[in-house]
Amino acid sequence: MKKVLIAVDESKGSLSVIDTFLDIFSCMRPEEVILLYVEKLEGGPMMDAMLGGPEMAAMKEALKGTDYQNMLDKKAEKVIDFYRAAFDKNNVAGIRTVVSEGHPADEIIATAKVEGVGMILLGSRGKRKNIYLMGSVSREVANRSDIPVLIAK
Repeated sequence: MKKVLIAVDESKGSLSVIDTFLDIFSCMRPEEVILLYVEKLEGGPMMDAMLGGPEMAAMKEALKGTDYQNMLDKKAEKVIDFYRAAFDKNNVAGIRTVVSEGHPADEIIATAKVEGVGMILLGSRGKRKNIYLMGSVSREVANRSDIPVLIAK
């Protein structure tokens, strides 16, 4: 496998991707590992349901350069740095980081397609509180992706 996308966030569930990756790719590592962090605007499922693509794009544009956007960027950098250090410590080469904005499942699937990865790896539980009503990000990615998905526990 040439490329693997690993979706990470600040949740405890996301930590399991490190050991899962190291176990699965213990003998043969992919040429490139893409660490993806998705910045999500806080607002919950109601905001996701009510705002379509154009409205979300307008909101993202309006937030550029604000303190809120700077806070999101710092959080993304901190999370990405943590995972990069963990993989570096275990001699995983070919790491490239990507930070995107939007609905996590949509962004994970879109990035995987654009990058042409052979597998998506993500944790089983994120930080969404509405898991019982809407389903988790990992479940949504697994159900919608044409690319193989491995959910780490």
